Amino acid sequence: MERRETWEELEIKNDFLFAKVMRDKRICMMLLEKLLQTKIKDVVYLEEQKVLDVEKDAKSVRLDVYVEDGNRIFDLEMQTTNKKNLPYRSRYYQGMIDLNTIEKGESYKKLKESYVIFICTFDPFGQGRAQYTFENLCLEDRELKLEDGTKKIFFNAGDYINAENEDVREFLKYVNGGKSDHPFVKELEKKVEQVKANKEWRLEYMTLLMREEEIREEAREEGILLGRKEGREEGREEGRREGIYGMVSVLKELNIPSQTILMKIQEKYNLSLEESKKYL
Repeated sequence: MERRETWEELEIKNDFLFAKVMRDKRICMMLLEKLLQTKIKDVVYLEEQKVLDVEKDAKSVRLDVYVEDGNRIFDLEMQTTNKKNLPYRSRYYQGMIDLNTIEKGESYKKLKESYVIFICTFDPFGQGRAQYTFENLCLEDRELKLEDGTKKIFFNAGDYINAENEDVREFLKYVNGGKSDHPFVKELEKKVEQVKANKEWRLEYMTLLMREEEIREEAREEGILLGRKEGREEGREEGRREGIYGMVSVLKELNIPSQTILMKIQEKYNLSLEESKKYL
């Protein structure tokens, strides 16, 4: 099971931390200007980690950073796991943004320009480029653009050295875990420190971790997380132990007293006091 970072370990590549940093309008505008090399007049925050859910039976999506600048919409996504589905995800996100932009019966002319931007810690297309920009072109005449107002841009922090633009290169280097004296990176570092000093956001993050652990545990108990292995008794017991250790780790991060943690273990897992102490 992949271990989630503690609050103290978080870096800019963590989507939760990234979204909080981008709540600073000036920082967000500067990043967009540097990544897109265009002037941003202003940004309006529609929602933090906006949820797009057009139909009740449709798949909803949670966008990391969703902002508007006049007639343009920008969706910024931090991506650290390569699930081999980014082209389809970008297509779905852009479609959802369009559906969210205009009401039923309105003119298509009211559709805004939309930019779906993935900042990846890996190379999504395996070509060694630091940036991949996609627009709709005519295959018979590649000089002819569809001009439908959509762009999909993928940044690859792993190959930051290949970025032609210095601003982009230094930002991607920072995302990749490198140090930089670039002025914008220094501003980002300061903002990250400010965000991590926010006790409310720390509690929000730890609560999310705890909820994720509860969901995993519920899945294990139903024998569906790891297929047949978890369906066997020994598999369920192993998953149960992992769930307890995960919960204890989160509660300790929240500075919950040991006595309270013991009570929580006994209550949730129906263990004796002696059995519960083994997990502290």
